[in-house]
Amino acid sequence: MTELDAGKTEAHESGRETGRRAHASRRNFMRKVFFASGATAVATMGGAGAWAALADDTTGTTDASAAPSGAPSGGPGGGAGGPGNQTITEDFFGLTTDGKRIDDLFTIHSTGVTTAPVISAAKAFLAGLTADQRTSTQFTVHSTEWRLWSNVDAYERQGVSLADLTDAQKALGTALLKAALSADGLETTEKIRRINQAAGEAIGNTDSFNEDAYYWTVMGTPSATEPWGFQFDGHHLVINYFVLGDQVVMSPCFWGSEPTSMKVDGETVTVCHEEVVASLAFINSLTTAQQKVAIASATKSNESMKAGAFSDNAVQAYEGLRADRLTTAQKKKLLAIVEVFVSRAKADVARARMAEVSRHLDDTYVTWAGGIADDSAFYVRVHGPVVWVEVDCQGPGPLAGAYGAPQGGDPTQLHVHSIIRTPNGNDYGKELLRQHYLTSPHHR
Repeated sequence: MTELDAGKTEAHESGRETGRRAHASRRNFMRKVFFASGATAVATMGGAGAWAALADDTTGTTDASAAPSGAPSGGPGGGAGGPGNQTITEDFFGLTTDGKRIDDLFTIHSTGVTTAPVISAAKAFLAGLTADQRTSTQFTVHSTEWRLWSNVDAYERQGVSLADLTDAQKALGTALLKAALSADGLETTEKIRRINQAAGEAIGNTDSFNEDAYYWTVMGTPSATEPWGFQFDGHHLVINYFVLGDQVVMSPCFWGSEPTSMKVDGETVTVCHEEVVASLAFINSLTTAQQKVAIASATKSNESMKAGAFSDNAVQAYEGLRADRLTTAQKKKLLAIVEVFVSRAKADVARARMAEVSRHLDDTYVTWAGGIADDSAFYVRVHGPVVWVEVDCQGPGPLAGAYGAPQGGDPTQLHVHSIIRTPNGNDYGKELLRQHYLTSPHHR
């Protein structure tokens, strides 16, 4: 390495570290604001155990006397990754149709899911961190850290980033993802990160867009009997994974990419394509009369997502075509959209989740905006009592230069945002956690 190269490398690393510190300052400000309402937030959890655990949560200790620069922002619904029309201090309530949760949708029960591998992998990951890394990475299970995620690049995450890990520690993190995700789910996470790096290189901005700006946090202590979970959070990729016994809640999960396909080291890498194909297959299976009910608009706005980051409590009435009006074949195609997301978890977790969705299928609605041709940009929302899926084709954004598109142009399948959630209070396993605190003898 020449002296010039060494200087460039040193300047590059210094710039990244400066950026991390600046992001951390903004992040800690947001945490401080959130914890200003900690007393009311914990009241929704129930049980003395929640109050005791909150006292142990040492997050939110940063001075918040001044607003940070570059705080996340976004349009209504937070689809762009910002708070949108909600404040970060709101108590968690969950997605509803009218501000009123439907009770008795979720119960603590045996599902037959094998959680031992993910418990073991999480313990190994934590054990592989240094003491300082564990302190910054591990939070209490009810922590508001669950809700402080964003899909945008310019938002600092708590925890430990891949950039801060040794190769051995990265391998332990990969093992945790392998234990939690299916082969397709793991491949999707890797492709999103690869494209993020390649696109960053293409526009000359790997400080913001790279494969290592993804952060781990662990909530609670991995256990076979007590609730815990983890979050993997970064640009276009957010995984929330909650575990209670043999029950798993993997939501909210955000999957996206810009572009969705590009050459990386001579190989064409394509991601977020399955949800596009499944969505178009469904809408084209409908009759003309059914399409008139399902399709709200033949045109597609740049951003249509209603329940992205910072929209945990979004209120959205059912819209579009109700699934009880579908044929058996059409119902299968509707379920196939959901299954794209659900199947990114292990097979037994996916089976339990799809059974839950299927039980409420007749009460599920689907709405559409945009075209229905193979290459059309579109928005689709599948919305039922226990599942919420959005697939949103967006206009070229900050990585438009990586595929020769004009930033701010018309929506395209080359920029996709998508999300899966659990309405009526069970995102992050919150409803199961509430029931656990209320019913477990050691928490009474």
